[in-house]
Amino acid sequence: MFPEYNDYDNPHDNLDKMPLYQKGKEIADLVRTIADLIADGDDPLGYTKQLMLEDAYMLCAKIAAAEGGDLYAIRMENAALIRRAAHSLKLHIHSLRMYGFEHADYYMLVREKVEEYRLLFIDWVAGFDKTNYIADRWGLFNPPGVNPDDDEEHGFDPGRFGDFFEEDDD
Repeated sequence: MFPEYNDYDNPHDNLDKMPLYQKGKEIADLVRTIADLIADGDDPLGYTKQLMLEDAYMLCAKIAAAEGGDLYAIRMENAALIRRAAHSLKLHIHSLRMYGFEHADYYMLVREKVEEYRLLFIDWVAGFDKTNYIADRWGLFNPPGVNPDDDEEHGFDPGRFGDFFEEDDD
């Protein structure tokens, strides 16, 4: 359920306690450490460095978006983006080796951490509430058995957002 901000002092406290989020931060720190070994001004490696950092930072950012969104489709959309970023993180070692990065083998540590992350990710996704959804009209992120043209809202309470979802009579 969507937490009320007055339920705890900092809305990010719950995220910081999540093993998946903690592992994402660990991966981001490791990638940043390895990326710092790449010399400035090296164009091919500099581009790879940028992609590595973007993918690493995506892990925690999209967990926060999924946890804040609460609806099944929002969670699944963010989960798909996390999966893509994690998969890309595992593949950057090939670019590092191709461009002759002398410390490319350090990147194997990232691959190991991503595998640990993957196992936590599976459990996290399995815990998504399949009854809290608004049908995804594109049909991509609906719970199993939900038709894209389903108009019913299951478990979604727009009242918890104040008047944001109220329709104007104008």
